[in-house]
Amino acid sequence: MSDPKRGKSAGDTVKEQTVHYGDFERYEIIGGIRYEFLSSPQVVHQMISAEIEQHLRRGCQMDGVVLDAPIDVHLDENHVVQPDILFISNDRLHIIVDQKIKGTPDLLVEILSPGTGHRDKVIKKELYERFRVKEYWIVDPVHFTVDQFVLQAERLLLHKVYSHGATLTSPCFPCIEIDMDDLYQRVERFMPKE
Repeated sequence: MSDPKRGKSAGDTVKEQTVHYGDFERYEIIGGIRYEFLSSPQVVHQMISAEIEQHLRRGCQMDGVVLDAPIDVHLDENHVVQPDILFISNDRLHIIVDQKIKGTPDLLVEILSPGTGHRDKVIKKELYERFRVKEYWIVDPVHFTVDQFVLQAERLLLHKVYSHGATLTSPCFPCIEIDMDDLYQRVERFMPKE
C-alpha cells in the first residue's frame, strides 16, 4: 500500500510512456522563415477563439471539421502555419493525413494579438491567397470586428467587415451564422479597462 506522504511504495507499478508527444515549441514557417510565438495568447483572445469555434461547431458539424490551435497546417514544406481556428469541409477531408493537415483548409481564422498584426493582415493574407483559401477572417478583439476575406478570381478580397449589431454569415459556407453581439457579449467583461 502506498503512503500519500511518501509517494509510491515498491509494490506499485507505473506504466512507462511509449508514445512521443513531440516538442511544444510554437512557431510557423512562412516562405522558409521561422516565426516564433513569443508568448501564449491572452484571456480575451482565447475567449473569442472558443466562442467562434463553438458557433462554427454548432452550425457546421455536419458539413465538415472545425479545429483550433495549436495545430500545424502544412501548406507545403516551406509553409507551415498555426491558424487560431480552421474549417475543413467534408469535400476536403482528404487533406487530413496521418493526423496532420497537409493541404489548404476551406476557412482560416486569425485573432489579432499584440505583435501579430502585420503577419496576420499582410504576410498570412498573401500566403492564404496564394494557397487559395476560400475564406479568411481577421478578428480584431480591440475594436470588436471581423474582416471577412473571400477568394474571388484568385484574390482574397474584403467581402465585409462585421461588428456590433451584425450577423456574420458566409457566402461560401451556408452553415455559418454568428451573432456578433452574442459573440462579444461573453468576452467584453474580460476586456482590459482603460
